[in-house]
Amino acid sequence: MRRLMAVMVLGATLLMAGPVMAAAQAPQALVEETSKLMLGKLKEEAAVIKAEPGRIYELVNQIVLPHFDFEYMSQMVLAKYWQRATPAQKKAFVEEFRTLLVRTYATSLNQYTDQKLTFKPFRPEARPELATVHSEVAQPGGFPIPIDYRLRQEGEQWKVFDVVIDGVSLVTNYRSSFAKEVRDSGLDGLVKTLADRNKQVSK
Repeated sequence: MRRLMAVMVLGATLLMAGPVMAAAQAPQALVEETSKLMLGKLKEEAAVIKAEPGRIYELVNQIVLPHFDFEYMSQMVLAKYWQRATPAQKKAFVEEFRTLLVRTYATSLNQYTDQKLTFKPFRPEARPELATVHSEVAQPGGFPIPIDYRLRQEGEQWKVFDVVIDGVSLVTNYRSSFAKEVRDSGLDGLVKTLADRNKQVSK
């Protein structure tokens, strides 16, 4: 999980679109163009981030959140447990899950060291509301790591609902670990565990 999230943060930087991006922009163009914008931002504010670590959280909250469908991700991660949850439990889980991912991104951003990104040709899917953008991240002295971004269209916007790194799905990975927690201590127990973890990271 640690390696998955560490590499995933690089993938997240490719999806941090600013307000200048067109809402209905094709997913491939969105990912490619926003990668240039965000990676440039990381370089531009490197000194600021080093002096003020909290700046990373600001950037993630301002730029990442609008482009991830956390509620849909939560539904996929909890699977059958989502249907059994109360509205209050769903709201609490989405909030803590989102905070977990944002803080993980922010903590891992410092690991980015100018790895080369290569995008593969876009291949449309059978369902026009879904899309996958394929890319590879070069690793010094090793094989490139494939990163796929799964998006779906909501109205005129494309939003990310899963990231697949080297064949491992973020959603599937969390679904497995969270399912065990729910079986052991219930959904409320899982939410409490996530909340406690988020509080520890924020200290």
